[in-house]
Amino acid sequence: MTGLTTAYLLARSGRSVVLLERGRCAAVDTAHTSAHLTMVTDMRLTKLVSRFGRTHAQAVWDAGRAAIAQIDEIAYEHEIACDFKWVDGYLHARDPRTGGEAEDFRSEAALACELGFDATFMTTVPFAGGPGIRFHDQARLHPRRYLAGVARVFTAAGGRIFEHSEAEEFRESPLGVKANGHWVSCDDIVLATHNPLVGIESMASASAFQTKLALYTSYVVAGRIPRGTVPDALFWDSGDPYRYVRLEAHRDHDLLIVGGEDHKTGQADDTRACFDRVEHVARERVPEIELTHRWSGQVIETPDGLPYIGRMTDHQYAATGFCGNGLTFGTLAAVLITDAIEGHDNPWAELFEPGRSALRRGLWEYVKENADYPYYMLRDRFAGAEGRSVRSVKRGQGKVIEHNGEKVAAYRDSRGALTLRSAVCTHLGCTVGWNDAEGSWDCPCHGSRFTPQGDVISGPAETPLSEVRKKSLEGAKGLRG
Repeated sequence: MTGLTTAYLLARSGRSVVLLERGRCAAVDTAHTSAHLTMVTDMRLTKLVSRFGRTHAQAVWDAGRAAIAQIDEIAYEHEIACDFKWVDGYLHARDPRTGGEAEDFRSEAALACELGFDATFMTTVPFAGGPGIRFHDQARLHPRRYLAGVARVFTAAGGRIFEHSEAEEFRESPLGVKANGHWVSCDDIVLATHNPLVGIESMASASAFQTKLALYTSYVVAGRIPRGTVPDALFWDSGDPYRYVRLEAHRDHDLLIVGGEDHKTGQADDTRACFDRVEHVARERVPEIELTHRWSGQVIETPDGLPYIGRMTDHQYAATGFCGNGLTFGTLAAVLITDAIEGHDNPWAELFEPGRSALRRGLWEYVKENADYPYYMLRDRFAGAEGRSVRSVKRGQGKVIEHNGEKVAAYRDSRGALTLRSAVCTHLGCTVGWNDAEGSWDCPCHGSRFTPQGDVISGPAETPLSEVRKKSLEGAKGLRG
């Protein structure tokens, strides 16, 4: 969402734009969103006001509303069939049987109205039950259909997209990015990678910035339900972590999408249980649901609850920390970065720029999010591995084993062939763990994820898990080193 929208807006302004995609467009984080489009932030409006003041809090929601309007404008102007629809959004009590949150919801709705947003306190929220708030004019869409349309318009305007073209190297003078052995010279670089690459920044600066980001995994299931069973709206509850629900209408049925059970990436012992709990919520809400899909996505949180969008160093821009509002803030990022490159003032730029002074007011959250990092480094360094023999790795399973004196990420595929990679994350040296539900190697320190073969799925790691030393492969049959 961030990269394609930025590319489109820059090309529309007359710029020559090249988009480099490591894999396929919209195949990772955007492909795994639950596709809620809302200006309502995860952080409650009352807390935004207490942290930033009324004017800045209003600006955050205004920016989100403008981003949704930008999506609507692009879809309408270019006739992109992406199921975009303006719908209501409902914040509601986790347990409808308790009315203790009613006054909090009433105050929150009143504050939203004071700041110019259309919000209504409700004693009983449709479908969810219990007290809550109705936020008018939120939206939903099919993100990949939308971005397929954006990509067509972008290339029609002269833009160039190179898929399977990983950014291998950056140079400062002359400014450029190397992909597939070729250099692309440019005036500006935009890192639209969810978790920013280092690029032309110093490693020290990039590493310090990384400590401001906390990566969480969120779980989603979807299933067919009879048409009209659930209102076409967005729902999210007041729990922590909260659960979220939306509908996708089809011709002969509706698809109910339910998510939640967020936890820091790599820090859940049983990821299958997370899916099971979300499935339980879906069946509890709509007993007749026929579950058809399950997936997980990654959310990046920041210390103060707002994303970082803007210039990281001269001529390099990034956007990250969307705090659960990836489609909204990804679009906003495209607008802000395009304005910055074009030299246009933007009313929200200072609020979201990466070096904002507001970060100091989020010191407690910042410390809390990173307090366990040294623990994981020490635990991984001195704790024992899960086993010592490749024979302990079953088909379709991954396991960290002690093999010839080193920790190895061992994976056995359905045919019985083994893949061995170093279990040391290539970001900052933590030990990865196997995610049984997703079939991936996940790092518990900063949330990097790798395929069973060790390739990077998502950063901050930029390079694959290292191959195991040759002597580690001796005596093992059916191995891929």
